Amino acid sequence: MSPADTPALNRSREIPANTQSGYVMLLVSLALVVFAIFQFAVGGGLGVILAILCGTIGLLILTGFYMINPNEAAAIQLFGAYKGTDRTEGLRWVLPWLTRSKIAVRANNVISEKIKVNDARGNPIEMAAQVVWRVTDTAQALYDVDDYREFVTAQMEAAVRSIGSRYPYDDIEHLEITLRGNHEEVGAELRLALIERLAVAGITVDECGLTHLAYAAEIAGAMLRRQQAEAVIAARAKLVEGAVSMVELALTQLSEKDVVHLDDERRAAMVSNLMVVLCSERDTTPVVNAGSLY
Repeated sequence: MSPADTPALNRSREIPANTQSGYVMLLVSLALVVFAIFQFAVGGGLGVILAILCGTIGLLILTGFYMINPNEAAAIQLFGAYKGTDRTEGLRWVLPWLTRSKIAVRANNVISEKIKVNDARGNPIEMAAQVVWRVTDTAQALYDVDDYREFVTAQMEAAVRSIGSRYPYDDIEHLEITLRGNHEEVGAELRLALIERLAVAGITVDECGLTHLAYAAEIAGAMLRRQQAEAVIAARAKLVEGAVSMVELALTQLSEKDVVHLDDERRAAMVSNLMVVLCSERDTTPVVNAGSLY
């Protein structure tokens, strides 16, 4: 079962917290403290009691202040029960017996370790990915997984392994999607896979892609030689295809323009000579026949 299939009843959901502006409550707290000092100085027995009460409330208010920086949020709890998330920047205030758990909601950039994976053809390869992620649901990130940062790292490795085993490293004929030749397609699929895996933690992926892709060291030399051989074969096949087209064109034009009439034997000789000239890897030296054509 994938993380996306987790029953919704087991998931937390972020809701706005009922908090107050810290600046207003700071004025209230200072006013109560000043009033308590004044009553203590000039009041009688009832004034002293009122001063103690106001001073206590004023000092108690001071314990409810907290600061939220840009791209930061605070999850509010009451004796372990989630009461909402405050995303308003600046000085904030809640009742002192409510606890605050701060969490960054800014973008994070992570580069995974090099992971050894077997591609679709069974070849061992090394892969690493770069992922830009951020928290979108603070309640899920804090309460639905043990450590959301470690969760991201683990799911990155799992997603890279899954994508790496789904496609071949390379395809000289370019007939299928490969890890080496289709970076955009592979990166897009990796992002979708990560978004699905990280949804349970309230995390989304803004950008991702492969930062390292290579054959494993134990087969790198052999695979390089194979790639070179495949490249040579492909180049020769292309060269022969072009040479055949040129020879066919030459014979057709000679015949159509009535330049020379060749029997089958000499036509075959001309084809052989043209193929040697066109397919040779070295410069050819023509032999000029100054006598009869035959």
